[in-house]
Amino acid sequence: MTGGAVTEVLVDGRTLSYDDVVAVARHGARVVLADEVLPRLTRDRAVVDDVVDRQVPTYGLTTGLGARSSYALPRAELERFSVRTVRGRANAVGEPLPVPVVRAAVLARVNGIAGGGSGVRPEIPRLLVDMLNARVHPVIPEVGSIGASDLCQMAHVGLVVIGEGGAEFAGEVLDGGTALRRAGLTPATLGPRDGHVLCSASPLAAGVGALVLHEAAAVLTLAQAVTALTYEGFRANTSPLDARVLGLRPAPGQARAAAGLRALLAGGELGDPRNARRVQDPVSLRCAAQVHGALHTALDFADAALRPELNGCGDNPVVLNGCGDNPVVLADSGDDPVVPAGTGDNPVIPAGSGEILSSGNFHTPALALAFDTLALALTQTASVSAERMRRLLEPAVSGLPANLSPYGPERSGFAPLAKTAQALVAEIRMLSVPVSTDPRHGADAVEDDSTNAALGARRLTTILARLRHLLAVEAVVATQAVDLAAPSALGRGPALLHHAIRAIVPRLDDDRPCGVDVEAVSRDVLGREDVRSTLHTWVTEAAREAATSEGAS
Repeated sequence: MTGGAVTEVLVDGRTLSYDDVVAVARHGARVVLADEVLPRLTRDRAVVDDVVDRQVPTYGLTTGLGARSSYALPRAELERFSVRTVRGRANAVGEPLPVPVVRAAVLARVNGIAGGGSGVRPEIPRLLVDMLNARVHPVIPEVGSIGASDLCQMAHVGLVVIGEGGAEFAGEVLDGGTALRRAGLTPATLGPRDGHVLCSASPLAAGVGALVLHEAAAVLTLAQAVTALTYEGFRANTSPLDARVLGLRPAPGQARAAAGLRALLAGGELGDPRNARRVQDPVSLRCAAQVHGALHTALDFADAALRPELNGCGDNPVVLNGCGDNPVVLADSGDDPVVPAGTGDNPVIPAGSGEILSSGNFHTPALALAFDTLALALTQTASVSAERMRRLLEPAVSGLPANLSPYGPERSGFAPLAKTAQALVAEIRMLSVPVSTDPRHGADAVEDDSTNAALGARRLTTILARLRHLLAVEAVVATQAVDLAAPSALGRGPALLHHAIRAIVPRLDDDRPCGVDVEAVSRDVLGREDVRSTLHTWVTEAAREAATSEGAS
């Protein structure tokens, strides 16, 4: 969770982590290609050159693309076709994507290329790495991908590679060629297939997805901590968190969530359910472990779908060089990869020994479905957060003064803030509508399915921002509830949040604007790295032990 601590990321095409993506995208970590990458790409490129020399009909290399795949390209046209592929697909529209998103997408494309299979000339990923390290950021409009590769958006990266399009450099938006020159870089000359590779795969979905999953995991921990703070103010009954109770119906993720809540409440009075104010609490409190457990499970699903996309080859077609760079793992066999004989550091590839095969690896239905599932799980988490906050305001349920005002009903207290909470839930719910089931259409019935994976990832960014605000609303209200309930001891998680919040937001006495308090808590408490890191440490160990128990059952 501490992406800022990483200063250099080694890219090998196989091991890129979400922390690595955050380090490069948000903290400017330097990117270095692993030693084995360029020789691997050189071997792949030899296959491409051989196919071109032998004039073998190959999609997107010696033939056209999409509905024009049956059209054979003249040899003299292949380089120009590569450039036209980039220019003709740079059709995205809308506001420019934020720089961290652009950096994440470019890094994801470099890593996808680095693992082999694309057939691109090694000079291309080397230039992309140089652009990242020099902070030359292509201007990519926000709308254009339907999830059948991120063609129309990644083509804008390709434009800068050839010295066209637009790029941000040193705080100024320039034409691509000028940005490269100011950074001391030279535009690339595209060979056969290079243009298609620059546009191909789903690096926007993968890069944004990595940023999103990193933040979603952090927000889940924050949701756990804020829930624990509400427990303290409400004097909640913790018997539903008892591992024996949960073991009677081991729903996915709930044991991890309950273990995390117990870890956060450690040191307070609520560890003993006899200190609870009620025998049975409202569902939004009583079933927090079930709701947060569902979010744990959605994150597991998204992680399983995203890692192969981030560390795999999403090209079509794919290059197999016959030198063991593309090991085959037999599904579910547990066997080691099957590596062809005759491999070495720089093997000579006999003419015709490699292959270029048609591929469906660009298609991302599991990833899109995982993003939709995560959006729905985050919406459930948002809904119960708003309800917990409302329960704190109701004297008949909480036993606290109406609207948590020390003056009682003649003051508004936090009642108007419930409208803000509901507005946030409404927006989150609207954004959670599945995008992976939208109608499809393609090139003359050839490209007749797509996934909207990039859109699915992008809207999660907004959902997470709104959810953090919502958790800040609950935290502000729960902190007031703790002050009024005045327990003799708080659990360590609630104590940390209560202290941090009261350092910047005073108790509510007479009515005052509370929106600024919510903004401050969202930014300066829930967004603070030391707060996140401490909560993460407390929750992770307990959740890991519970996950082991879940797996055993």
